[in-house]
Amino acid sequence: MADTTTTITAAAIPDPAQESHGVWGFTRAQLAALGLLIAFLAVAPFLLYPVFLMKLLCFALFACAFNLLIGYVGLLSFGHAAYFGMGGYLAGHAAKAWGLTPEISILLGAVTAGLLGAVAGSLAIRRQGIYFAMITLALAQMVYFFCVQAPFTGGEDGIQAIPRGKLFGAIPLDQDMAMYWVVAAIFLGGFLLVHRIIHSPYGQVLKSIRENEPRATSLGYRTDDYKLMAFILSATLAGVAGATKSIVFGIATLTDVHWSMSGEVVLMTLVGGLGTVFGPVVGAAVIVTMQNYLAEMGAWVTVIQGVIFVLCVLAFRRGLVGEIGNALKVKL
Repeated sequence: MADTTTTITAAAIPDPAQESHGVWGFTRAQLAALGLLIAFLAVAPFLLYPVFLMKLLCFALFACAFNLLIGYVGLLSFGHAAYFGMGGYLAGHAAKAWGLTPEISILLGAVTAGLLGAVAGSLAIRRQGIYFAMITLALAQMVYFFCVQAPFTGGEDGIQAIPRGKLFGAIPLDQDMAMYWVVAAIFLGGFLLVHRIIHSPYGQVLKSIRENEPRATSLGYRTDDYKLMAFILSATLAGVAGATKSIVFGIATLTDVHWSMSGEVVLMTLVGGLGTVFGPVVGAAVIVTMQNYLAEMGAWVTVIQGVIFVLCVLAFRRGLVGEIGNALKVKL
C-alpha cells in the first residue's frame, strides 16, 4: 500500500529536482535567455525610444502575471484588465491627488489590485472551465462600469497629467531615461518573482492542479486555497504593471479596464507560449511592436492580430518560445 501511495504522489506532483536543476532554478538554456534579456534591457534604451520600451515592459509584466494563472494553474481569466486598470487608476490618483511618491503610488495600486483579486478570485474559483472565464469577465465588466461612474477616475476623460514625481522623494523621474531604469527594475523583479513562484514547492502543486486537480485533492491538498493564492498573486502583479504604466504615461483611462485589454493579454500569452517562462515577454514584444509600428493602418492592426492568433492556434500550438524550445529540445 505504501508503494502505491508513493507512486501516485510522484505522478501527481512534479519532482522539484527535475524542474529546478541549474542555477537558481534556471536551466542552461534559460540562463542564456536570461542573460540575453538583461543585455537587451541594458542596451535597448540607447538604440530604441525609451517610452516605447517602457510600454513594452509594462505589458510584458502584465502577460507574465496572466501566464502565472493560465499557464501554471490552467485557469483562463477574461477579466485581468480589471486589476491592470484599477492598479493604474489608484496609482494615478495617489500620485496626482495625494502627492505620493511613485514607488508608494505603485505599491498602493498593487495592493488595490490584490484585494480586488482576492474578492473576485474567491467567487470565480468556485467554478471551472468556461464558467470560471465568464465569471471573471462579468466581474471585470462591473469594475469597468464602476470606473465610468466613480468621481476619482475622471469618467471618459480618465486621470490626466499624472506626475512621475521623485523616486524615494529624491531621484527625479521626469527624464525618460531615468524612468526607464525604474521600469526595467520593476519588470525584472516581477519576472524573477514569477519564475521563483513556479519553481517553488508551491509552484509544483499548482502544476499538479493544472494536470489533475482531483488527484491533487485526493492527496490532501486544499486546491481552492492554492488557486485563490495564485489568483491574488497574478492580480497583484497585473496591478503593478498597470500602476507603472500610468506613472510612465501620466494618464489612466477606461481603455485599461476595458474587456478588450483582457483579450490583448490573452493574445500576448498565446503568441509567446503558455506555460513558458519567457513566452509572455516575447508575445508582449510582438504585439506591442506591431501596434506601435502599424498604428498608421488603423483598424487593420486588429485584423492582423486576429490572423496571428488564428495562425498560432492552428500552426504554433506551443507559441513562439514553446516551438523554439521544442525544436531545440530545451525548456524555455
